[in-house]
Amino acid sequence: MDDQSGVTHRGSMSPQGVTGERVDPFESRCRVPCSVPPMFASVLQFHTEWAWMVILGNALGGLWCLGAHWIRALRVKALWWFVIFVEATIFVQVCLGVYMVAGEGFKAPQFHMFYGFVAIISVAILYSYRNQMKAQQYLLYGFGGLFLMGLGIRAMLVG
Repeated sequence: MDDQSGVTHRGSMSPQGVTGERVDPFESRCRVPCSVPPMFASVLQFHTEWAWMVILGNALGGLWCLGAHWIRALRVKALWWFVIFVEATIFVQVCLGVYMVAGEGFKAPQFHMFYGFVAIISVAILYSYRNQMKAQQYLLYGFGGLFLMGLGIRAMLVG
């Protein structure tokens, strides 16, 4: 049956009789909960998939840095460009999350947001210690990258 807005309703039997359940026109096309508008669904989907870039990228960057601590051949300029890129992915991820919460009214678990902001602070701490730990900078960024990977995994588990 249709109401004045043109939205189709599904009738279902309940002990009280037939109830009109609202049918979402995007229900068959949407992979996320259908109460989410399509534009927002694409941002949520990108945020979910980009999390793998953050996690895997920081894992690879951390392992590369740890390897470079012991193997001189791995100490190439591309290592630092990769570290910069994967740490920047965290900022992209957090900006997407902030957009969804502040701009679209999405409700995210508190600890999910906490881990995102801790990741940003961790990147800042790693950067601030780079001169003081010049002799061990590969260890600093190696374990730092693995720590950031762990924060990303934890954020996915609680969110």
